[in-house]
Amino acid sequence: MKTRMLLKVSLPALLVAGATVAVASAGEGVADAKAAAKVAAKAERALGKRAGADAVAWAEQAVTLSPQDAGHRALLGQAYLQAGRFRSAREAFADALQLDGRNGRVALGLVLAQIATGDWSAARATLDEHAGKISASDRGLAVALTGDPASAVAMLTDAARRPDASPKTRQNLALSLALAGQWQMARVVAAADMSPADVDARMVEWAAFAQPRDASDQVAHLLGVKAVEDAGRPAALALNAAPAVVPTVEPVAVAAAAAPVVVAPEPTAEAVRAPGFGKVVFGPRQEIVQALPAPTIRPARGLVKVALTARPQPLPVVAKAAPAPAPAAAPAKGGWFVQLGAYDSPAVAREAWGRAQRRFAALEDHTPSGMNFAARGRDFYRLSVGGFAHSDAQGFCRRYRAAGGSCFVRQVAGDQVAQWLRKPGVQVAAR
Repeated sequence: MKTRMLLKVSLPALLVAGATVAVASAGEGVADAKAAAKVAAKAERALGKRAGADAVAWAEQAVTLSPQDAGHRALLGQAYLQAGRFRSAREAFADALQLDGRNGRVALGLVLAQIATGDWSAARATLDEHAGKISASDRGLAVALTGDPASAVAMLTDAARRPDASPKTRQNLALSLALAGQWQMARVVAAADMSPADVDARMVEWAAFAQPRDASDQVAHLLGVKAVEDAGRPAALALNAAPAVVPTVEPVAVAAAAAPVVVAPEPTAEAVRAPGFGKVVFGPRQEIVQALPAPTIRPARGLVKVALTARPQPLPVVAKAAPAPAPAAAPAKGGWFVQLGAYDSPAVAREAWGRAQRRFAALEDHTPSGMNFAARGRDFYRLSVGGFAHSDAQGFCRRYRAAGGSCFVRQVAGDQVAQWLRKPGVQVAAR
């Protein structure tokens, strides 16, 4: 049986209690508010059936009828999330928070949408702003997904030590440890609530989760949805948009009773639910991406090295050009590595290294390192660059991720100079 990630994310639970009851503002009619409440209730029912497209249609109508209702806009954000429309969800949640900044669940929905659209710095800012309104367990894992697993581990370790700590908190800690590269500790923590066989399966699952192809992969699989192309929510639904004409006929597509209903499976005894969250299915990995330090960045294209002759000649007087930026200080050395991937063999890793260098020129200034490891009876070869201080490793990974690559930061774990660069019989530690 395929294992599932223990964190459960439920879309309707992000809503404010009683969100289906529209509150008319001074400029809204009571009739419109009541009509909005009715269609919002239909949107919630569609969410419960995981009919994302139907939920979007009803929620958009509710917002059109009652545009100043924060609950309806939060409901619209949830509908967009379930439909895999992450840019639209981000806009809807931002509008909802602008109307009511007290709702931590809506803030968490905004964070998920920001992560899914690749804006990790904005997600961290939202988490900081609403830290007191989001539970430590949810906030900790969200911090890890924004590219700072070390801070997430510290936060979740404190939460897991409390007498009332839930299995979900411990599993979020285990996942954050894995994203930080501390796989042995991740296994130990995960084993507190799982059988040894399930722990093995979970480690393989998390290894894939740690290596996503797109920014949206992690959130999409946490929510159990598929990301789609999204141009954003309709301009007419913007918070400050001019009032739109509300159709009086209910959308036919939404009202179709014969449409199949997809119901999330019942969780197993080991499944853990976050407060107000639903089914979680892990997807391809989400590498931890963090900022690339200036010392490791190659100069802008067009600057080249100039070899001086043995007898330099006087330079001609020319028009003054804009000064080149002064080089930053060399990065500190340390025991942190940026893992670029795990492959079937060193030969495959060597091909991946070539592709990575073409994508990110700064890799040419680093020596690749690697190590063999086994998982579920298979051998893999990890490809990494290292010898960084922690902050430099975070920075390097962030810039590599911005260039389209995948990576995460971890501590040294037996890494050596890549096998294809070593002489036979020579073991060289990577730095």
